[in-house]
Amino acid sequence: MKKTVLVFGILSGIVASVMMLLTMPFINNGTINLDNGLVVGYTSIFLSLVLVFFGIRSYRENHGGSISFGRGFAVGILITLISSLFYVATWQVMYYRFMPDFGDKYAAHMLAKEKAKGATPAQLAEKQKEMEQMKGLMANPVTNSMMTFIEPFPVGLVMTLVSAGILCRKQPALSS
Repeated sequence: MKKTVLVFGILSGIVASVMMLLTMPFINNGTINLDNGLVVGYTSIFLSLVLVFFGIRSYRENHGGSISFGRGFAVGILITLISSLFYVATWQVMYYRFMPDFGDKYAAHMLAKEKAKGATPAQLAEKQKEMEQMKGLMANPVTNSMMTFIEPFPVGLVMTLVSAGILCRKQPALSS
């Protein structure tokens, strides 16, 4: 199990990291903005985590052609954890090295959206306070890492549950 988890986890992590890094030029030139960035980001996460399915299937095929749901879940969630760690590490480098002003840009964007909706000055002040708190959390590498980890992990959890369910196959009963 260890080899399968490492191979597919690292591959998934590399795919997630490369896809995130490939978006950098588009973020910097404004092609990908904060509104469509969610779609691009979660599409990248989903594509990288498709390898969870293939990892569980590889494990099943290399271990007698059968796998329980529990074993499939264990393989998939470990692949997801490794991939998510790659994702977090890549984001930390991008955020602190290449986009240290991301928090300010995000806060300004969210305030502009609230203004466009017709928010009152009190609502804008509340949103500003919320954004300042978020910027404080993002400035701390530990909380930034935790917030980043919860982006890919739920997608990987769903992918693991679905893949383990689809791929679980009981050992055929031997007839006498």
